[in-house]
Amino acid sequence: MSESNHNALLRSPELMSADDTVLLVVDVQQKLIGLIPDHARIVWNIRRLLDGAKILGVPAIGTEQYPQGLGPTVESLAQRLGPMHAKVAFSCCGCDEFSAALIQHDRPRVLVVGIEAHVCVQQTVLDLLSARYRVYVAADAIGARDPLDRDFALRRMETSGAIITTTEAALFEWCQAAGTPRFKQISQLVREKPPEE
Repeated sequence: MSESNHNALLRSPELMSADDTVLLVVDVQQKLIGLIPDHARIVWNIRRLLDGAKILGVPAIGTEQYPQGLGPTVESLAQRLGPMHAKVAFSCCGCDEFSAALIQHDRPRVLVVGIEAHVCVQQTVLDLLSARYRVYVAADAIGARDPLDRDFALRRMETSGAIITTTEAALFEWCQAAGTPRFKQISQLVREKPPEE
């Protein structure tokens, strides 16, 4: 195998990196999150992704659906996200502030997490795919009130072109290699014990 062929095989175009991805946290708000099965684990996974994003330099964007009615984002996530983009459209792409923030980051991949899977998450993912983004969904960091809605949303997003992944897979994908100080920090996130419901 020639040197040029060997180098061409080093990294798959299917993989995210910390340099080409934006983390999008969709509508994890106080008045709705408690109705979602396994919500403590979903919030925990999103928090770990936000901490990993900070370590590795992945920008994060957060949205809130009609915050006057559904309340603010869960505090542990809000303090890591900064200013939120309020919206009334279900798709984040229907919010001009969000769209401007995403375009400003100028990255081709988006990892989407949040709630609800079959409404705001799914509509956002389909719109992002239509806008030619490469879209990833962390299955253990999304939810819906009805597990059937979550399951069918995952199926529809995947058949439409989104890549379904998990929190841990995304963290290691962003990190790419062991043996660095950043890997040690990511490894600590991965080893955290999940919350008990």
